[in-house]
Amino acid sequence: MRHLIKLRILPILAFCGLCSMALHNAQAAELSNFATATNAKVPAPWQYVALPERYAKPLTTIDVQTVDGKKALRLLADKSWGTVAHPWSGAAKTMTFQWRLDKALTQASFKGKATEDTALKVCASFDMPDDRIPSGERTLFKLAQFFSKEKLPTATLCYVWANAEAVGTIHNSPTTARVRYMVLDTGAQSLKSWKQHTRNVADDFLKAFGAESKTVPAITAIIVGADADNTSDNSLGYVADLSLLP
Repeated sequence: MRHLIKLRILPILAFCGLCSMALHNAQAAELSNFATATNAKVPAPWQYVALPERYAKPLTTIDVQTVDGKKALRLLADKSWGTVAHPWSGAAKTMTFQWRLDKALTQASFKGKATEDTALKVCASFDMPDDRIPSGERTLFKLAQFFSKEKLPTATLCYVWANAEAVGTIHNSPTTARVRYMVLDTGAQSLKSWKQHTRNVADDFLKAFGAESKTVPAITAIIVGADADNTSDNSLGYVADLSLLP
């Protein structure tokens, strides 16, 4: 029985762990800009976060490259999974960023775990009181927290460039409802062109998690990532000028 329970919570540990592993670092006063990088390495306190070794997943290549004359975070997924996380502590703010997709994931979908891949995602994790989690999910989450070495975020909102889902729609992750996707761009019609986004993170949190919480909890981390492990596909995208404004 213990083995079966652990099998059920391992995906939750892996998925929520993308937001928790960087939190042991000192909390930053502002996001470190990718433009400050002196080489291809992502500037501190951004930290690479991979899935646990038991998953044996290839790593998404995440580094800083110059494209269109600007330094940007490059995310090259090839049957892989990976994110970079930046510790944060404070109220939800306005988030602004640019992203560009050069190679889309044509089979990705949020309809099931087998197709749950994202060519570009920019996420914020939140410290929502766990008593706000619906009772059915709360038991599994508490078990996941018991097995975790880090404090897991109770809510994560990811802005995504989706494959087929409509712009403006919100989708629960098929892996865990503790992660919600908000589609800002979709498809392959605007490849190799920069898209600018400015989002009121507090408003978007309430759109995604408002049925659980009428107040907006503090942000605990900002995450950027790309994965193509479930569809065994590959993608290429860039994120630039990511910041949190008052």
